[in-house]
Amino acid sequence: MKIAFYAPMKPPDHPVPSGDRLVARLLMQALEIAGHGVTLACRFRSHDKAGDAALQERRRKAGLWLAGKLAARLRANPPDLWFTYHLYHKAPDWIGPAVCRTLGIPYVVAEASYAPKQSGGRWDLGHRAAADAIRAADALVGLSSADADCVRPLLEAPERLVAVRPFLETTPFRQAAADRPGHREDWSRRLSLDTNKPWLLAVGMFREGDKLASYRVLGDALSRLAGHDWQLLVAGYGPAEAAVKAALSPVADRCRWVGRLEREELAGLYAAADIMVWPAINEAYGMALLEAQSAGLPVVAGRILGVPDIVRDGETGLLAAGGDAGDFAARLGPLLADGARRRAMSDRALQSTAAHHDIAGASRLLDRIVRTARAPEEAGNKGAAHP
Repeated sequence: MKIAFYAPMKPPDHPVPSGDRLVARLLMQALEIAGHGVTLACRFRSHDKAGDAALQERRRKAGLWLAGKLAARLRANPPDLWFTYHLYHKAPDWIGPAVCRTLGIPYVVAEASYAPKQSGGRWDLGHRAAADAIRAADALVGLSSADADCVRPLLEAPERLVAVRPFLETTPFRQAAADRPGHREDWSRRLSLDTNKPWLLAVGMFREGDKLASYRVLGDALSRLAGHDWQLLVAGYGPAEAAVKAALSPVADRCRWVGRLEREELAGLYAAADIMVWPAINEAYGMALLEAQSAGLPVVAGRILGVPDIVRDGETGLLAAGGDAGDFAARLGPLLADGARRRAMSDRALQSTAAHHDIAGASRLLDRIVRTARAPEEAGNKGAAHP
């Protein structure tokens, strides 16, 4: 099947790394593993962070103009299906629905969210467009359970919304976990770390907004655990570096700043550490948390949005009340002192991610979803797409 792929929030070939870019790439890869030909249809970004009504109107007009140009270009050799990743009120899809109507092809959306509280607000134009796109979709891939309650009422056929667990290629991380002693020795030498003290790891871009808010909660939480032995490794970079360092200044003497790492190095760092610590403020689910567990690293995270979809509280990690530094410290403290529990969580994290979050399983499920959307007359088979 020929699939046209589009991500209105950020294209998958954008130069700045992010979880959003990673998920877009993984979706394309999973569809390709299933045997489909996937082409990036457009790089147009509809995202408006500030809530500027005039900017939104300009992007609406630009998007619809691009949709007309794309439909005319594709008419001679149309794709079999259009697949849009991550649309919501700040990044609506002006292009996919229009192209699909013109070409008469199915429209599939992954990670659509709808917030009724945005009606009439600063993003009302995008809010209404997101609702229209969700209603028009022949199938919706739900990557976060937190979105389902508001999306499902928009659908005439609720079975069009299919849950797919967040996923990644677990193999490189499992391979890193198998050589934990080697990675631990390497990082101990590189950062002058004490191997007898637990290593905490935080992975996140240095950006204003939610990322910085997570670092602030983390700094507050760790300052309450001064009586415990631990060292903090911070892997990240970005324009808010000074603000992030200020957020962690109460524990600056225990921090090691790792900077930007390539994927292979990061897998080794996950495997070498003892606990991943990340409050995950307003994160859909947190790909870094999934990467960590895939390398056998237990996590302590905030119970926010879709994070419970990937962190099994009490089994692969611990979840604290969202944004609550005191509760975060209360969850983390006992785990710092219990190596046996950390090792048990590590084993369960490896098993859980391999069984439920690997790209191979997601590829098979996505294949069933797009094939069902392509053949709506086989409506009786739609239930087979559910995990």
